[in-house]
Amino acid sequence: MICTTKEQGGLGVLNLSTQNEALLLKNFHKFFNKENIPWVKLIWEKYYANGRMPQNKRKGSFWWRDLLKLLNKFKGMASCQINDGSSCFLWEDIWNGHNLKLDCPQLFSFAKNTNLTLRKAKEMNNLYSGFFLPFSVQAFEQFQGLEQLLGELHLEDEPDRWCYTWGTNIFATKKLTSVLSAKRKLILFSRDFGKLAVRTSIKSFSGSY
Repeated sequence: MICTTKEQGGLGVLNLSTQNEALLLKNFHKFFNKENIPWVKLIWEKYYANGRMPQNKRKGSFWWRDLLKLLNKFKGMASCQINDGSSCFLWEDIWNGHNLKLDCPQLFSFAKNTNLTLRKAKEMNNLYSGFFLPFSVQAFEQFQGLEQLLGELHLEDEPDRWCYTWGTNIFATKKLTSVLSAKRKLILFSRDFGKLAVRTSIKSFSGSY
């Protein structure tokens, strides 16, 4: 109630935890868009050369490892507009409106390297070599779709551009704070609703005896 906006009947007090999280996530915006900043260049060159990418395995400085705990939250509200394809996973990330892990689940189960960047996939001379063979019927159909998709994709020399759920590639801390606040409220509501459902079930069960 305290952190609810005044328009919604609350006091409009800023949730400092949510605000801090939004400010930290802005570092991912700078990183994945490869902005011309010394620390961005340093991390890419030191830890993620040769097509490697940040994932669940955390490495680097204490600050960077701590920041990587928020990576899934960033990816959950971001999608990639492909240019050079080097900052985007082929399977795990949303790019150009596609999420191949969800769109091609049968083919995904045959993939040898699920952490392949889009650029590395595009550079493969033989796309079959990236999969365990033979395919199932469904997986083969999805493979043909992937071949066509990659064939129609033209990579550029410029860095990829990451866009957000509010419809632009401009990182707006205020808008992200609103998104995070809404998700936090939904989680709390779901938790409270679950507790209420359990209490109701217990009462109903007790009343039947």
